[in-house]
Amino acid sequence: MAKFSISAVALAIGAGISSTAAFAPVAPAASHRTAALQMSSVESPLAPLTVWGDRIPNILESQKETKSRNIEFAPTIKSSDVGLASDDIEGQLAYVKEHAMEIKQKMADNGAVIFREFDLMKEQDGFVKFYEAIGMKTCLDPLHSVSARPTVDGTKNSPVYEAVNKESRKNFFIGMHNEFVGTRAPRAAAFVCFKAAETGGEFLIADGRQIFRDLKPELVEKLYNRDIRYSVMELPFFGWVDNLPEFVQPGVMGALKGLASAAINSKVDFSVDLQWGEGGYDKVKMLQARAPSQPPILVHPVTGEPHWFCNVHSHSSKLRKDREAVYGAERFEDGASQINKSDMYFGDDGQISDEDLEHMDEITMKNVQFVKMTEGDVVLLDNYKCMHGRNVFDGTRKHGVAWFEGWEGEEEMKAKAAQQKEAVMA
Repeated sequence: MAKFSISAVALAIGAGISSTAAFAPVAPAASHRTAALQMSSVESPLAPLTVWGDRIPNILESQKETKSRNIEFAPTIKSSDVGLASDDIEGQLAYVKEHAMEIKQKMADNGAVIFREFDLMKEQDGFVKFYEAIGMKTCLDPLHSVSARPTVDGTKNSPVYEAVNKESRKNFFIGMHNEFVGTRAPRAAAFVCFKAAETGGEFLIADGRQIFRDLKPELVEKLYNRDIRYSVMELPFFGWVDNLPEFVQPGVMGALKGLASAAINSKVDFSVDLQWGEGGYDKVKMLQARAPSQPPILVHPVTGEPHWFCNVHSHSSKLRKDREAVYGAERFEDGASQINKSDMYFGDDGQISDEDLEHMDEITMKNVQFVKMTEGDVVLLDNYKCMHGRNVFDGTRKHGVAWFEGWEGEEEMKAKAAQQKEAVMA
């Protein structure tokens, strides 16, 4: 008979929480939806609280309006197109400073801007000068409270983080997602290529407006009315409970659930609901942590456009398993890695059908752009409107990312968009 050890389980739970790199995003309580940004004690502030906005009164009418609009996504700016040589670093820096507001408006309006042929961003110092010249305001990685993403230069407080370059993750297709963890989501991000992989490794982007536009109306209505929720981790340490005498199991399971709940909720800034279940191919007893429900479609905080804001493509267990059939199984290397498993459900905990998941996968991939980046290329993206992911790769890949809480001139953009909306309605 297995022996129940509180210290061993607590150690396992603590180790898992400290490396929850796959923590799924969740909605905050309603009272937090318009809260002010909280500052960290380090140089950069925490990632800002997610702007969930107001509910959309008629989601199907909103989708019809989106279908009627011409949507432009991710324009490219080449150094040669603006009359600059690729090695004219001073000229490139002067260009982005002079056109900073125009660049940020393009990002907000079009979801992303792709920069090519800019030697300025081939090194980290130049990359930092690039986004500072544009007026982007850095924030900490959204995983800051639950994990420590490595930085490109290895410096603890560096604003430039590694963008999943590990060789052990090369055959893991990173599904499309908006970056947010718990109650926090960066407003924007800049992804840079310092070294391209020899094969594959494309940076993937997709427009959330286009995905919202193309989904089946009946599915949009169902998802929006019922909301969604994620399981944010699995604790697969409890198969031994089945070997205990039957009359002892309920008490032990209650104690384990309480211990795990206290440990997890002390680590994160959102409420986690633990549920017993079975996981893996051998159906081992596990605790699954589920986050609060949230809407899958938001109104953009600057432009007011509705867009898809749902990480089903990256977090659905079924879709990940489908990709394993193409790219090979995920290479889990330790117990902590096994914890980092997620899934998605309706907000009322109902299962989403395989048919609906496959449709969301189809529509997502239909709208994905594979961006093969070379050294110095940057994708500046609006983290609400633009989803991102990464293709599988071979060789050595070194990409980085900086997260932004906002940018200079954002409030002016909001005012301008509001005025334009009033003019249209007048």
